[in-house]
Amino acid sequence: MSTLVVLGAQWGDEGKGKVTDYLSEKADVVVRYQGGDNAGHTVEIEDKKYKLHLIPSGIFYEEKTSIIGNGVVVNPKSLLKEIQYLNGLGVKTDNLRISQRAHIIFPYHLKLDELEEIKRGKNKIGTTVKGIGPCYKDKVERSGIRICDMFYADYFEERLRSNIKAKNEIIEKLYNSEPLNEDDIVKEYLRYAEELKPYVTNTTALVNKSVKSGKKVLFEGAQGTLLDIDYGTYPYLTSSHPISGGVAIGSGISPFDLKKALGVVKAYTTRVGKGPFPTELFDDTGDWIRDRGFEYGTTTGRARRCGWLDTVMLKYSCDINGFTGIALTKLDTLADLEEIKICTKYRLKDGFIEDFPASLNLLAECHPVYETLPGWKLEEITGAKTYEELPLNARKYIERIEELVGVKIQLVSIGPKRSETIIREEIF
Repeated sequence: MSTLVVLGAQWGDEGKGKVTDYLSEKADVVVRYQGGDNAGHTVEIEDKKYKLHLIPSGIFYEEKTSIIGNGVVVNPKSLLKEIQYLNGLGVKTDNLRISQRAHIIFPYHLKLDELEEIKRGKNKIGTTVKGIGPCYKDKVERSGIRICDMFYADYFEERLRSNIKAKNEIIEKLYNSEPLNEDDIVKEYLRYAEELKPYVTNTTALVNKSVKSGKKVLFEGAQGTLLDIDYGTYPYLTSSHPISGGVAIGSGISPFDLKKALGVVKAYTTRVGKGPFPTELFDDTGDWIRDRGFEYGTTTGRARRCGWLDTVMLKYSCDINGFTGIALTKLDTLADLEEIKICTKYRLKDGFIEDFPASLNLLAECHPVYETLPGWKLEEITGAKTYEELPLNARKYIERIEELVGVKIQLVSIGPKRSETIIREEIF
């Protein structure tokens, strides 16, 4: 049995798409287990960039099965658009499978997401307004509608009309906004049911059969650990479980069947949206990292907040996920800086703490304590094929991170292309 989850160890946007794509070559099955089309993965193959939001990165390999698991919330309109986008670029999607148990995002979810965010005013969460939170809310409230419901037309229409009426009452009376057209939505989604039908199956059975038959199964997470609904910086987070614990829930395997967890870590730290960020840089260095690393959201285009690597947060992430290894990305972005800093602990009032706090009020009072390391030049790192070919200072930086968090860095990415990847240790 060979099972591996690749997930974000920070606030998302760590470069999971490239790492998953790289490891997909060795996998038989690739499974997305949580989130929705609020996620964004950019994969670069032979000088061509592909932007994915719902479909697993394994889709670029025709002989492999790509699965959207039950833990994902699916916007049929977005998914069909993404399928069409890939087909238009010559990428086949015949190997895509969608869980019968996945919940569906409807127009009222998007509308309520937008209206709720507007109502929050200065207390906005920073949602992507993709309807993800309201859909998960309905799932927990037990008023959600699943993919399998779409294929029983009368039952589906009855449930959908009932929900639209209930949501329109909220939209009109609470938010004083225009109601949604019930007939248009029903007609639109009945059409989507026919278009999605060839892809839908019992993915829980499919994944378990794959695991039990000894196939290599790769689980792909969206967002990052610090955006987890339980363990992230609440309330500025997503509505699902991006952590390794979410794999069993979001795909239907036993937690005992997950053998390895690879945490994807950016060589610095970024985040989108609000919330405390101890190592955030508000100076020219922060702007330089943003521009050099092109730190703008794949889904939203929003500029990301940038700062130095935070190993207090990273150690917390390692504990929660049980990482068996780390993939360090964007090492090339830091090239040409004279000095590079790593946060090793927080200063809090008259003392120091090394544990990541739950309270955002407490986190906002934390000040990073830095260790400074010498930098390296871009020309020294470009074209390196082995770890030994990396500049000495880059290797010292990598090895210092390992010392601080206690987990081996197995993969180092020095650029967006598949070829710009250095494997230090067997992963999968």
